[in-house]
Amino acid sequence: MTKADKIFIDMCQDILTNGTSTEGEKVRPHWEDGTSAYTIKKFGVVNRYDLSEEFPIMTLRRTALKSATDEMLWIWQQKSNNIHDLHSHVWDEWADENGSIGKAYGYQMGVKHQYKEGMMDQVDRVIYDLRNNPFSRRIMTNIYVHQDLHEMNLYPCAYSMTFNVTQKPGDDKLTLNAILNQRSQDVLAANNWNVVQYAVLMHMLAQVCDMKVGELVHVIADAHIYDRHVPLIKELISREGFAAPKFHLNPDIHDFYQFTRNDVSLEGYETGPQITDIPIAI
Repeated sequence: MTKADKIFIDMCQDILTNGTSTEGEKVRPHWEDGTSAYTIKKFGVVNRYDLSEEFPIMTLRRTALKSATDEMLWIWQQKSNNIHDLHSHVWDEWADENGSIGKAYGYQMGVKHQYKEGMMDQVDRVIYDLRNNPFSRRIMTNIYVHQDLHEMNLYPCAYSMTFNVTQKPGDDKLTLNAILNQRSQDVLAANNWNVVQYAVLMHMLAQVCDMKVGELVHVIADAHIYDRHVPLIKELISREGFAAPKFHLNPDIHDFYQFTRNDVSLEGYETGPQITDIPIAI
């Protein structure tokens, strides 16, 4: 069992045992049949993953590494808000007839802002500071832009990354750490998917900035299990799990904009059976 498996199991058990239910309350999400989608929720979940120890992918069931990476690059590298630029269909539900999800996610990452050093978007600013001002306490992104919320087909769930660089005694390279802030998360559908995405991002940024990877801290304001997911979660966390696989990132790439989903791979990734046809609240 991986450390990511153990963190996931402990989190789910805590939500099921100590969480609160929204049943009977006025909730926005609903199922395709129109029924309200209630949850068991826990406020303020904080999970820590040391990327220097192992890659935080769960083995209880398979997480699609390349698809997760593709979506992350769609936001952070392509800075796109159009589903036609994706190789998967995870965003189809929120796209308009032209494929746009509105002024959300990648759109916000691509907006340029004025800095003392010139015009840069948020991604380029992060890379600039990691290379030139690594000990700055201001290296962060934020895509929850209130003035544009009315033009977003879905408000951002994972909305902010804060990067922090440390110098470990005896190391010849700096260590890159980060906090991922998420306002809301469907634990079954998205938890390890998001963790894997931002772990890959940290590996990529560390490589192009000549650093080592350190801790990814995942802060979730509202971590919830939907009512129709409870039996699926209970079965999932009863599984044994497998040993952690080895993560590989193409070592020849030193420009963030040259990475593709095919530059990541796992060696020895064994998993339990996949859970199919997960109902998704909309």
